[in-house]
Amino acid sequence: MNLTANDRVRLIGIADSSSFGNPRQIRKSHRTHTTKETDTNRMDKIAGLKAILELDAKNSFARYGIAMELAAQGETAAALAEFDTLLANDPDYTAGYFMSAQTLSSSGRTAEAIERLKAGISCAARTGNRHALSEMQGMLDELER
Repeated sequence: MNLTANDRVRLIGIADSSSFGNPRQIRKSHRTHTTKETDTNRMDKIAGLKAILELDAKNSFARYGIAMELAAQGETAAALAEFDTLLANDPDYTAGYFMSAQTLSSSGRTAEAIERLKAGISCAARTGNRHALSEMQGMLDELER
């Protein structure tokens, strides 16, 4: 099932989310949120993204969003499981390789991060995403030092 932008707005409240929209509003909203409000917003976002997955289990946008939110909460194992599912379902989702490699690296799993980056570089080359290729190659060079 393909979801329209309106479906996504309805399901995860993008119109009210501090992660999307006018950059000035984003900066202002970040200043006014308390930690408890931010945690609640993240949980609301995750719930909305899970609702999308209930309608379309292979929705890469939703899966990536859940992984990113879990990583931001420090839920590394759960985030990596979501990234793994994302890449199994959509091996051309380049950002998934890069962000999962960053998650692995930040948790001290350098060897796994290197392997994920190498797979991501192959993906970026295959899909013609030069920007992602450059970013991942830079990170790979840093980790291999």
